[in-house]
Amino acid sequence: MATDLSGLPELALVAEKRSFTAAAAQLGLTASRVSQIVRELEQRVGVRLLHRTTRNVALTEAGARFLDRVSPALATIDDALGSLEESRERPAGTLRLGMPRLAYLQVLQPRLAKFLAAYPDIRLDVVLQDQAADLVGGAFDAGVHLGETIGRDMIAVRISEDQSIAVVGAPAYFASRRKPKHPRDLQQHECINYRESSAAPVYRWEFTDRGRDFEVAVEGRLQFNDRDLMLAAALDGLGLAYVGVSRAREHLTQKRLVRVLEEWCPPFPGLFLYYASRANRAPKLQALVDFLRVDGRKRRR
Repeated sequence: MATDLSGLPELALVAEKRSFTAAAAQLGLTASRVSQIVRELEQRVGVRLLHRTTRNVALTEAGARFLDRVSPALATIDDALGSLEESRERPAGTLRLGMPRLAYLQVLQPRLAKFLAAYPDIRLDVVLQDQAADLVGGAFDAGVHLGETIGRDMIAVRISEDQSIAVVGAPAYFASRRKPKHPRDLQQHECINYRESSAAPVYRWEFTDRGRDFEVAVEGRLQFNDRDLMLAAALDGLGLAYVGVSRAREHLTQKRLVRVLEEWCPPFPGLFLYYASRANRAPKLQALVDFLRVDGRKRRR
């Protein structure tokens, strides 16, 4: 016989109250409906579970033995249902996030200890990848990336200030070369290229001239699919690198790198946390959104 738990809670409550009327009042049903539910249970199990009189209701011997055995299970089920109710209200569960390494280091890592302390029932599964996370295909709850790369169908929340790109080279590199004054001068320089994958095109360096964006295809003998390696090569004096200011800031401060073409690299929108829809947003995701946002504004791209 397939397991069917219907009628068990009603039977337990009638036995406790010793009354269909009292049990029905607590359940929000009519007494006749509660009686019918218990009778259907008796028919399924093929055993009489209650003695019914005009004045009293009591368990039969078989009913008492049966209820003694199922009562602990009913209590366990009630606890489990209660925990589900709490989960709907309290942030809990695993959040799977996709983001570039630098985004993790800049935004999440500095706040991670406080977030975990504030939400002890949340677990984070962080996947580092340069490209914007495919939320559906990668089974991600949310992703982090530059605002300009996020699809218009996503909900995006700002989690960093505006950022800038820097063209940088080591002092040793410039010891024998003139600094470029205009992006077109890069054609006379050894530039370190970036290519995300063998299937992707070589990245073209982006600049802005009085509000007009344009790209430059640079040349050089070095090409990487890792921006940290590009920066390391620039530190070694092997060429110019095109990297985020935040990635190069310490080296610029310590004068291990020199920045050029700064006027051609204005700030742009920084990092955003993005997710698929406002509908049925879990408390765990809402907790992260509220924790990371920097200006309190939800932005639909």
